[in-house]
Amino acid sequence: MRYDYASIGFYTFDCLGWPFTEVPPGGGTNFIDELTLAVSGAAGTAAIAASKMGLKTLAVGGVGHDLMGDWVLKRLQHFGVDTSTMQQQQGWKTSSSIVTTRRDGSRPALHMRGATADFYVDDAMMGQVTGAKVVHIGGIGLMRKMDQGRNAELMKRAKKNGAVTTVDIFAGSKDDMPAVAMVLPYTDYFIPSIEEAQALTGLADMGDIARHFIDLGVKCCVFTLGGEGAYYHHADGTVFRIPAFDIAVKCTCGCGDAFNAGFAVGLNKGFDPETTVRFAQATSALNATGLGSQAGVESFEHTLNFMKTTKVRA
Repeated sequence: MRYDYASIGFYTFDCLGWPFTEVPPGGGTNFIDELTLAVSGAAGTAAIAASKMGLKTLAVGGVGHDLMGDWVLKRLQHFGVDTSTMQQQQGWKTSSSIVTTRRDGSRPALHMRGATADFYVDDAMMGQVTGAKVVHIGGIGLMRKMDQGRNAELMKRAKKNGAVTTVDIFAGSKDDMPAVAMVLPYTDYFIPSIEEAQALTGLADMGDIARHFIDLGVKCCVFTLGGEGAYYHHADGTVFRIPAFDIAVKCTCGCGDAFNAGFAVGLNKGFDPETTVRFAQATSALNATGLGSQAGVESFEHTLNFMKTTKVRA
């Protein structure tokens, strides 16, 4: 296949500051120690992290003809990501966030919705976009045009081409379920956060939630649990949990999205399921050690060594 990884969906420009304590009253100023820029989003973070770890990666999404969009494209290209299927049009705004990161790693944000809602993979692009070993959609729930059925057509085509398919979402309630449900029959690995999975289903127990999605066609659910690690539940009955690594957290922005990249690396390398999830968890943990998405991710070798040498939480 032409690519190791195609990352489709939510690309955003982030401006991040650390450490955030409070909004100053009136027109006052509070001083911070660090300020940085990053490409983020459920597809953007994954694309750069995967490329850093050696995957030949295709970015598929939309940005505006603005300063943020120009920077996002240049930053993707800087890390070797193929941007030939990134769409940039006049009148679009680049999805952008102001992220205020606290010392504990939590990061309240101000977000402007943008071109993620407007881009569309047409028939002329479909062959290139689905020509990857792993085809990932990140950001279902934000992709207004693609969420109307085109994501399902894309994933069906990817499966027909022999790709492994992975899906992450941006979901806050059961109202997002119709857009998600359309792609599930063509999804090998469904990788939401546990909070998103609970919001979609209204269920609390991880096993019950996984079985609910498997009944809708998913082969395997992998729920990211933040500081509690990750949960794997396959339709064949394989179930396990991987603990989180014991690290000093700097910023949790993009941790779930970095997990997606690590998972794709594991699939490309032919790792067994537990090693794949552990490697994905290591990628997520490294992401949390820096300010901004992918900041702590350096290379495949660095992540593998981290996985092998870093203690996990009790």
